[in-house]
Amino acid sequence: MGKPYGPAHTEMQSYIGVLACSRVQIVDKKWTEIPKDIKEQIWEAVDMAYVVGQGGKKMVLSSTRKKLMDFKSTLTRHHILPFINENKKLRKRPKLYKFIEKADWDAFVASRLSEQFESVHGEHAQRREKCEYNHRLS
Repeated sequence: MGKPYGPAHTEMQSYIGVLACSRVQIVDKKWTEIPKDIKEQIWEAVDMAYVVGQGGKKMVLSSTRKKLMDFKSTLTRHHILPFINENKKLRKRPKLYKFIEKADWDAFVASRLSEQFESVHGEHAQRREKCEYNHRLS
């Protein structure tokens, strides 16, 4: 049915997360802007490492997109926004993420400190404040 199952499910999802973080540059704005050859490399790596059934490519790439978005969100929430006024800390990439190139980190920080990002971030924060209940249904 296109959904992963079995004991290797969590291991495969973790592997997809590692591929998403290490193969895709964090400065790319949207998933649609990422080159198709990188997406194909991720798919081939997962397909070689795990038994993925017919139609599994869409699920793998969808999961990769979600994990990349989560990774960028984590970087923003934990390593950029708390240190907005501390330029010295923002210049250094987090020790945990040594695989991020210095130029990519600088570009990512600049994009997160831009006025455009701040306006969108503020708008979404206001929307979240209006929600009475956390979303728990599909």
